[in-house]
Amino acid sequence: MPKLKLEDLAKIKDKVKDSTSLREGGYRAKVTVHMGTCGIASGARKVMQTLMDELAKRDTKDVILTTSGCAGLCSREPMATVELRDEAPVKYVDLDEEKARKIFEEHVQGGKVVEAYALAVGSETSY
Repeated sequence: MPKLKLEDLAKIKDKVKDSTSLREGGYRAKVTVHMGTCGIASGARKVMQTLMDELAKRDTKDVILTTSGCAGLCSREPMATVELRDEAPVKYVDLDEEKARKIFEEHVQGGKVVEAYALAVGSETSY
């Protein structure tokens, strides 16, 4: 196998950057429903289904709906994180179908954080 040159690495970097920006570039928002076993046991599937229904009902094409594992706050499940482009992520806790609909309407569609259900704004960082 030939050794990689600096130019080869630059090409790989550009290719990955292009594919990532294509995947991310067309979306205005990302909603992550935390679906670890604790979340599922607490009702995360119903929250996920509600959000899927809202996306379909409104024919929303610029929002990514995805899942993740446990976020480490099992007692506050079901949880979801909403990330709007160029804004800090917001973690919502103790969700049900009604709260999920309100978050979708007000935050995902309207851009206004639903403070009553929000636990934290921003990402965790380690120093």
